[in-house]
Amino acid sequence: MQIAVITGGSSGIGQSAAVELAKRGVGVILTYRGNKAGGLATVERIEADGGTAVALPLDTGRSETFGEFREAVERALQERWGRTSFDLLVNNAGHGQMSMFEDTTEELFDDLVRVHLKGPYFLTQTLLPLMEDGGAIVNTTSNSSLPSGMEAGYSVYGSLKGALTVLTRYLALEFSRRGIRVNSVSPGPTRTRLGGDAFAKYPELIPPIAAKTALGRIGEPEDIGRMIAVLLSDDAGWVTAQNVEVSGGYNL
Repeated sequence: MQIAVITGGSSGIGQSAAVELAKRGVGVILTYRGNKAGGLATVERIEADGGTAVALPLDTGRSETFGEFREAVERALQERWGRTSFDLLVNNAGHGQMSMFEDTTEELFDDLVRVHLKGPYFLTQTLLPLMEDGGAIVNTTSNSSLPSGMEAGYSVYGSLKGALTVLTRYLALEFSRRGIRVNSVSPGPTRTRLGGDAFAKYPELIPPIAAKTALGRIGEPEDIGRMIAVLLSDDAGWVTAQNVEVSGGYNL
């Protein structure tokens, strides 16, 4: 059995990826930050369907805790699966905040850097010794870093997601000697809790976005979760260093 570590698995895209991977027979270690109930609910959902999962706390904006998290992963692997290593990693945790360029503070800038670039960088570095050769990594970026998804107010978020896409290619290059593939997905507008659960609070935002999307709706977490699962699977065994936009043709 393969084992996956998925950050931000208590809701949205991370939760969907966890559930989809579990359906495919993968054991899951998922993380949560403030939403412990969501993390435990994801585990319950997976186990109710016959899968195996563990939820662990992690703040990807606090790299000083990564060593402790690695120890927690090692314990979970041993206690739940009798393993000392894992096979798949999804760097998904994050949060988005709109801020026009002239209103962006250094505090907000630094917070987003810690969560969206420094976090995935050093968490991957910390966990890499536990990864099996021949494994796979997927980083969740955003089409806000692409011409198709650029919107005013996301200069920091989009720039950092673009940096994560570049990092994906470098990791694919360096990890290739161990047979570890690294790809990224760039979701378009998706119904998640990002932005303070904006789509639930402001449903009037949905029709204009759906009208700009070739396939006529906004994305659902399952749309992205399935693509993550595919990129981690042997079906994508000859795919590395790629970024896949998963947006239903947004602004096509």
